[in-house]
Amino acid sequence: MCEVDRSDVEGCIQTGGPVVTFSNLHYCIRESRAICFKKGPEKYILKDVSGIMRPGMNAIMGPTGSGKTSLLDVLAGRKDPAGLRQGKVLVDGKTVTSDLRLRSAYVVQDDILMGTLTVRENLLFSANLRLKRQHHSSCDKQSKVNAIIEDLGLTDCADTKIGTEFLRGVSGGERKRCSIGMELITSPSLLFLDEPTTGLDSYTANVIINLMHKLSRRGKTVIFSLHQPRYSIFRQFDQLTLMHKGEVVYAGAADMALEYFTNLGYQIESFINPADFFMDITNGEVTSTQESSTTEKGKHTLAIKYCQSQLYQNLVDELNHLSQAVDDPTKEEEVVAYATSFQYQMRVVCGRTVRNLLRNPQTSYAQFALSIFFAILVGLIYYQLTFTLPEGLQNRSGAFFFLIINMVFGNLSAVELFINERVIFIHENSSGYYCTSVYFLSKIFADLIPNRIIPILVFSAIAYYMMGLKPVFVAFLCFALTMSLVSLAGVSLAFLISASVSSFAMANILIALPFVFMMVFGGFLVNLNSMLSWLSWLKWMSIFKYGLDALFINELEGQLYYVDNTTVVQGEVFLKAQGIDYSVWGFWQNQVALLGITSACMVLAYVQLRRINRWK
Repeated sequence: MCEVDRSDVEGCIQTGGPVVTFSNLHYCIRESRAICFKKGPEKYILKDVSGIMRPGMNAIMGPTGSGKTSLLDVLAGRKDPAGLRQGKVLVDGKTVTSDLRLRSAYVVQDDILMGTLTVRENLLFSANLRLKRQHHSSCDKQSKVNAIIEDLGLTDCADTKIGTEFLRGVSGGERKRCSIGMELITSPSLLFLDEPTTGLDSYTANVIINLMHKLSRRGKTVIFSLHQPRYSIFRQFDQLTLMHKGEVVYAGAADMALEYFTNLGYQIESFINPADFFMDITNGEVTSTQESSTTEKGKHTLAIKYCQSQLYQNLVDELNHLSQAVDDPTKEEEVVAYATSFQYQMRVVCGRTVRNLLRNPQTSYAQFALSIFFAILVGLIYYQLTFTLPEGLQNRSGAFFFLIINMVFGNLSAVELFINERVIFIHENSSGYYCTSVYFLSKIFADLIPNRIIPILVFSAIAYYMMGLKPVFVAFLCFALTMSLVSLAGVSLAFLISASVSSFAMANILIALPFVFMMVFGGFLVNLNSMLSWLSWLKWMSIFKYGLDALFINELEGQLYYVDNTTVVQGEVFLKAQGIDYSVWGFWQNQVALLGITSACMVLAYVQLRRINRWK
């Protein structure tokens, strides 16, 4: 309750929220030239921007390309600091450090939610990772989630899945409220929202703004960007920052903006929305009656007029006063730890990964069903292979080559893993949900093992005995091990590509090329001993070579083949002719090589995840 005597108590702003000040911000980006792969010239997207954001509703408005989202990101600490050429941002007079992203809340324009989870499960995921366990029990987290669901009006859809391209889910307004709810879990006093009404109908947009207005009246500093709001939304603003081409053309009380532009000679017609009127001014569709008095055409731009106004001089004086209480900028930045431990993060993130896997039939059940189908198909094609020459040897060679192709190219779908969740990972990692290693390991333990290894073991058990390969259980175990390592090597390379690029088209090209080269230099299509010496070294990078060599050794060593009733040929003869080392170490060196390829690609994939550009 506000400590003032007013009839409109709900309209009062409670004290306690942080004050964000920024002065003389110059932010630029350097665009890349795709054709020559060179850096282009620097482009300034913020030019000498200053202002003060107090507790309440702080709106940043402007046409497309005006720099309003860039300003919001700079204030929230979500822009690359290397681009900030000049200026500073302060929160309550203190220099902003990188921990601001962990202490504040940021709602992105596009709702970033796990579509296979329900509204309640998404909120609980945020609560489990962002609330400290020593201060909040499981019951406390549940209670907080239930309270947010009630406050946001999500009771009717609390147990409804968000929705994916294959699954119908909640409405757009409910998704937006769920996104806001995930950020409200930590009860932040500073809340950033980027275009919170984009893609919503007028009624739903009004509901979202009313929610933000209610939060601002609880003492929170709400800073958000908008394009062109309706009047019922505009009249709820406390502070307005109007931008055009990276410059501020007005910053002050929202209810004083109309008077400011009227004094500049701009006349609003009856029944016109002030927000639309301001957009028309910045776009040059409304002319001022004072334009004719200027001595040079175009000299007095809106930004220049604002800098010459008394409103701007008052802002500068207040900023100078507030800057005197700034902390020592040379003070070492405090390292902010995550709210939960590494082990607890692993448990929560792995739990969500498994739940997401089980609720995606096209990636879990379908994968398992396809493994059984192909195992039966291969078993029928090569059913009970004979030991006569040359049929028995030829059929085994073809079967092994087909099996390796299936194991390698069957993992092309793995390139979607990090690309599908790239935006979710960047947002959650930047917001302090979990560390990069937790996300990466969760994919290995909760996605790769059940989704890749288990189907392969089933595939191997069916295909091996249907084909009638060496009837020794140890040989079957070696066969299953080889197939698993071949699959893991293919998956790890797909992981590396997926973590390195952000588009499916580029990922498919980059993953297909190495697989094709590995197949050519695998030793089946071309005799490696007859190849040119300057190309033969590529065989040591081929997953196909190591997989085929291991399968041939496992099957042919100690096996007898018959040319006729009197002539017997040992399997080692074929191995020797192919230059395959069939000693004990010869078999296991192929397994070590496959394991080495897997480990190297996995390490590089993790490095690529850490190198993903998180500055939005």
